[in-house]
Amino acid sequence: MSKKIISIDQGTTSSRAVLFDEKCNLIDIEQKELTQFFPSDGWVEHDPEEIWSSVLEVTKNIIDKHKIDFSDIGSIGITNQRETTLLWDKRTGKTVYPAIVWQDRRTSDFCDDLRKNGLDDDIHYKTGLLIDPYFSATKLSWILNNIEGVRKKAEAGYLAFGTVDCFLLWRLTEGKHHKTDATNASRTMLFNINKNKWDVELLKIFDIPETILPEVCDNIHAFGETKLFGGSIKIGGIAGDQQAALIGQCCFEPGEAKSTYGTGCFLLVNTGKEKLTSKNKLLSTIAYRFDGQTIYGLEGSIFVAGSAVQWLRDSLKLFQSASETEEIIKLRNMDSKALVVPSFTGLGAPHWDPRARGAIFGLSRDSGIPELTAATLESIAFQTKSLILSMIKDGANFKELRVDGGMVKNSWFVQNLANTLDLTVLRPKEVETTALGVAFLAGINCGLLPDIESLNSIRFSQKTFKPKRDKVDTQNKKFSTWLKAVERTKGLF
Repeated sequence: MSKKIISIDQGTTSSRAVLFDEKCNLIDIEQKELTQFFPSDGWVEHDPEEIWSSVLEVTKNIIDKHKIDFSDIGSIGITNQRETTLLWDKRTGKTVYPAIVWQDRRTSDFCDDLRKNGLDDDIHYKTGLLIDPYFSATKLSWILNNIEGVRKKAEAGYLAFGTVDCFLLWRLTEGKHHKTDATNASRTMLFNINKNKWDVELLKIFDIPETILPEVCDNIHAFGETKLFGGSIKIGGIAGDQQAALIGQCCFEPGEAKSTYGTGCFLLVNTGKEKLTSKNKLLSTIAYRFDGQTIYGLEGSIFVAGSAVQWLRDSLKLFQSASETEEIIKLRNMDSKALVVPSFTGLGAPHWDPRARGAIFGLSRDSGIPELTAATLESIAFQTKSLILSMIKDGANFKELRVDGGMVKNSWFVQNLANTLDLTVLRPKEVETTALGVAFLAGINCGLLPDIESLNSIRFSQKTFKPKRDKVDTQNKKFSTWLKAVERTKGLF
């Protein structure tokens, strides 16, 4: 039997195991939805044990379904929701508090204090990040300072910190490996991306013991082996979900960019060996690190994208499945003035307002399900346009945009995106590029794929969406009105 690769894709709303053949053709996906908990306004948590059990379940299911022997699996790759923060006891493997999700805003006041103390520039220079609750450092600090007995255990060396990839690696290797990769480390606000190491001064600012931090490795690395699926299987690649998608889209040249539309939307452009510092509230980050060589990226983050469609489905009950939206939108009133600002957990780049909340503007008596659905999907395109305009100001040059994620299965959405951006948009043959990215990494590590240079021959665009000239002006006018609506939500609460 030919060798297989399994990508474990642990996301914000589900855990998935994705099976690829030795040439990284997708064979099958097993998926299990994940519960999100909202214990207070702006708080978002996951149950770490549900994360773990769901990953085990989908991985076992896909192995059993295809009757794969462990010896036929060349390697496992891991990709994950970034910034989500876990802290566990090394002796038991049990977490001391629920996973605090990247969307969580409970540390907004702490971030305000950091800014008041004039730490913006220093933190931005070292980490490429802006002071915001989004990142792991303030979440970790909150657990250490608010959960009884935790700091004492941490300082005694009993606890381990990690993002989801690190937590899964620990569990998969039964506590043998406490490691992460450079992309995930770069999103903690504790890692100096200029020097590629944990920063002692940042640890002092956030009062975090260095002993709880994982070892930081390249994206292609022998991370260890798991024996939980019948025998010893290598774990050969790890990358945070957005960087994994960049790799899966083969954006290996400066200026090549991808935008992933999942729970949130994340636009990442390769900026090469030199870190590009944004003047427009975008993030400098590590795009990937191969053979010790760091490639940087410029990123804009939208907190709410697919989760806005999920809100329409689950909270407002406007439809039963997200796949229905493409047909629903065809019924809309073309003259509708409805606008949605889906800032349920604050505004991301380039606004960065953690206190903004969602709003609907321009409702009329005939506003209904098609109009609200269209306005919600348009809002995601408008947020993307804000990011691209900011990146252009910072020196990026876009000839096209490669897109992926569950939302881009909707052709209306992708065409509207091309019209709104006035840019050619490429949808790949395989939209699961996040899982594909770490399959590439794992495949190279175990020798199934020769090297990074060979990957471009695997990437094929399924469809090209070019902007329709008669729609571009209309979308430009709508975008200007939408920006006014955004301003009204800022600092409202």
